[in-house]
Amino acid sequence: MNSAAFLDLPPLDIVFGRTPGMQAIRQKLERVATTDVPVLLQGETGTGKEICARLLHAFSRRSKDSLVKVSCPSIPQTLLETELFGYEKGAFTGAHSTKRGRVEQAHMGTLFLDEVGSLDLMVQSKLLQVLQDGTFVRVGGHTTLTIETRLVSVANQDLRAQVEDGSFRLDFLYRINAVTINLPPLRARKEDIPQLVDYFIDQHARTFSLSPKPLSRNAIELMQRYEWPGNIRQLENIIRSYVLIGNEDILADELLPQQHTADRIMADIDLSEPVSLRHITKKATLDLERHIILKALQANSWNRQKTAKWLHISYRSLLYKLSEESAPVLLMPSSQKHGPVKATMDETLRRKLSVPTHI
Repeated sequence: MNSAAFLDLPPLDIVFGRTPGMQAIRQKLERVATTDVPVLLQGETGTGKEICARLLHAFSRRSKDSLVKVSCPSIPQTLLETELFGYEKGAFTGAHSTKRGRVEQAHMGTLFLDEVGSLDLMVQSKLLQVLQDGTFVRVGGHTTLTIETRLVSVANQDLRAQVEDGSFRLDFLYRINAVTINLPPLRARKEDIPQLVDYFIDQHARTFSLSPKPLSRNAIELMQRYEWPGNIRQLENIIRSYVLIGNEDILADELLPQQHTADRIMADIDLSEPVSLRHITKKATLDLERHIILKALQANSWNRQKTAKWLHISYRSLLYKLSEESAPVLLMPSSQKHGPVKATMDETLRRKLSVPTHI
């Protein structure tokens, strides 16, 4: 288990980092990958459970066959049984032909149940039979079918709590967790943050054909102090914003305690001497525009043409505003993208956190 490049996944050294806890998980995953035992991956949202599920399949003897993912909460409960087990022609109105379900598609491969805790009790019962003897019946059918598959399940919360409240079968839990791997939140592996940051900057710089400056030491230290409720997924989204906008201030806006916009603007005004109302108003307007544009870019998957239409402005106007608002790198020809961007985070952080210039 040395490389994940052919899987279009991050390198294993990035996935598992350097912390002792993650290294122990890597060793455990390596041991169970070559077996057929059901594995339950537990952890908060954004901790990398799906990547681990794909690694379990890729390094198993079933890797030449299909990895069939079922996003359990995204399929309506009324359709989930037919999606999983398929149906026979004429089973219900609109069933004009026989359909193979996800369980059948995973024959000789791996069945990946994402957010398994959202399955209703009836579906749990039918899956339990598959795990016990490898048999099932399509909806509307009478023929018992046999399959061989390896099950990998993912849960965002402790399933034992669901067993206690009656929404999850205890016998099904015992079947799906022959091995349980608990992935830690990012706040428990903060020493891995610099390596993750470098990786995400490199990946998104390639995606957007940009050359952002390396993050400052203050920015890295701020990220290591933050609690990361959205874990690695949240970290990647923030780094993508930084690569696109080219201004470390967006990190402070995301990671520092939020202030009302008007309060933040007032806090930045120095009234120890006469001030220009026009200058202050223009600065406040640009600050607000920058936040609106960033949110719109995020909502439109960073597509600038869609964002311009979304905001009812021309594409040229959007590019001009991005240039005005500390993102000149977006407009530079590739030969100039290695030049400095307009602003760094150091002054912002020293002002907001009272961090000294030399640490």
